[in-house]
Amino acid sequence: MSYVHHTILLVDNDQDQAHFTRLALQRVGVITPVQSARDGEEAIGYLSGRGVFQDRDSYPMPVLMLLDLQLPHISGVGLLSWLREQPALKRLPVVVLTTPVPAADLNRAYELGCNSFLFKPNSFNALLVMMQNLVQYWLGLNVAPELAAHPPAQEQSGTSV
Repeated sequence: MSYVHHTILLVDNDQDQAHFTRLALQRVGVITPVQSARDGEEAIGYLSGRGVFQDRDSYPMPVLMLLDLQLPHISGVGLLSWLREQPALKRLPVVVLTTPVPAADLNRAYELGCNSFLFKPNSFNALLVMMQNLVQYWLGLNVAPELAAHPPAQEQSGTSV
């Protein structure tokens, strides 16, 4: 099965891990380019449609965000906190995909509204299986909420997290 017209925003500062995640998504049928952000600041710019991300034809709103918690500048937890304060974006499904973290970080991510929490697997084959299951559920079975294509201007401010 191929999954098209389902933009995924992958937020991960580890470019090797991001590459393997994009490759795994491609191998399991995600043919729409996966958009990437290297840190929380860049993800906020993308989601807000600011700067280089103004063109929504080139940078469409995602239907799913894959989020590493361990990011520079604005952490994954900070990004989650910002996201859930944005009326036009707070329903965006977020799957945390990160390296093992303390239970307090896992619980905080859920308190801030992450929809699922996964640990990055140690092998590409395990990542393929994980992405197959993730894509089947989030892009196949799940009914995604409606999100605004252009968040209102007042929601775009306030990146201090």
